[in-house]
Amino acid sequence: MRKLFGTDGIRGVANIHPMTTEIAMQIGRGIAFQVKDMRQGHRIVIGKDTRISGYMLENALAAGICSMGVDVMLLGPMPTPGIAFITTSMRADAGVVISASHNPFQDNGIKIFSRDGFKLPDQKEADIEELIFSQKMETLRPVAEEVGKASRIDDARGRYIVFLKNTFPKQYTLDAFHIVLDCAHGATYGVAPHVFEELGAKVTAIGVKPDGKNINKECGALHPEVMAAKVRELGADIGIALDGDGDRLIVCDEKGEIIDGDHIMAICAKDLLATKKLKKKTLVTTVMSNMGLEVAMAAMGGKMVRTAVGDRYVVEEMRKNKYSFGGEQSGHLIFLEHNTTGDGILAGLQLLAIMIKRNKPISELATIMDSFPQVLKNVRTAQKMDLDRVPDFNQTMARMEKKLGDHGRILVRHSGTEPLVRVMLEGKHQDTIDTMADELCELIRKADV
Repeated sequence: MRKLFGTDGIRGVANIHPMTTEIAMQIGRGIAFQVKDMRQGHRIVIGKDTRISGYMLENALAAGICSMGVDVMLLGPMPTPGIAFITTSMRADAGVVISASHNPFQDNGIKIFSRDGFKLPDQKEADIEELIFSQKMETLRPVAEEVGKASRIDDARGRYIVFLKNTFPKQYTLDAFHIVLDCAHGATYGVAPHVFEELGAKVTAIGVKPDGKNINKECGALHPEVMAAKVRELGADIGIALDGDGDRLIVCDEKGEIIDGDHIMAICAKDLLATKKLKKKTLVTTVMSNMGLEVAMAAMGGKMVRTAVGDRYVVEEMRKNKYSFGGEQSGHLIFLEHNTTGDGILAGLQLLAIMIKRNKPISELATIMDSFPQVLKNVRTAQKMDLDRVPDFNQTMARMEKKLGDHGRILVRHSGTEPLVRVMLEGKHQDTIDTMADELCELIRKADV
């Protein structure tokens, strides 16, 4: 059983176990222990989003790393994919992200990238846990000149901005576009507006005044209706909403209609197929993606592979079988040709390039797929429960699955980042799946005692 790490690093309420300075320091020591070998000059990058608790966790991580004789490079507020990029660009031994992504400001988290820019595999995370709880590192105390030091990389944002602009086709500009850009008062506030403006767009930026407590609050990818309303108000060409750490996006068209990650993946997959850049003609996504995406991929002459929920599992599948593009319905899009993890700004640029190439508005491009009716409900629980032990749960699921047949599906799973059970259903009729979802949620609530 995992003691600290979930599906996307460690996450929880800041200053309450496991998101304490004590654990953060031990995590820092564990990462440093993993990367050290016989050579000299080890370095680990640390970046964060805009949460007020990032300061204390950043200092604790840095102290732990330095205490093991490894140097630290502090980036300050940076998007998660930017930290992955800087880790590889600076030839660092690892990169650490302090962020709870889309969670409210009182939460925080720690994610770790290997020197190749990819998230640590499960076994490496388990090894860090074992190092901490076995106290194997307690006797390892470098002294004198062997202690590590910390320095700040002041031009990290500029390096990342240049990298992002270079992923956009050089023959294109954004001169004709008015973009509403919502940065969720998060890590992209000092990066994303510059990228789109420097490529020529007129940018109306919102969610760019972080105060440590307003990250994701009624803004960004969690609340794209704010962006959509602004697009309608100003008559903009497109809206792009990023989440708190910048690894995903949700967009809206010129009419203010919201377009989720499934539709964006379909648009991008079609373009990649046409240019013969979709390796093995395969899109990698998760069990959460709509059945309509699978139908659309088949109609294009491609196919779809599903993984467990979490962009890290999408990336692992892509690397294992040498696929080039994947993502999640929630807006994580991974273009392995360009970066090692989901990148909301990069994905937005690729989408804009397709709009220019096809000379079509995003509303027309989004008609590429029709979504099956879908419902997603969350049940907050006091503790993680064994769903097989919930009275009548399996029997109810079997009855519902039989009724849906080949034209629907049910997925019930524990969130890997929050104390939630997520209930998702798809089918031909919205009212039918709504009723089924309510019934399943009620069974879970009754059992949560």
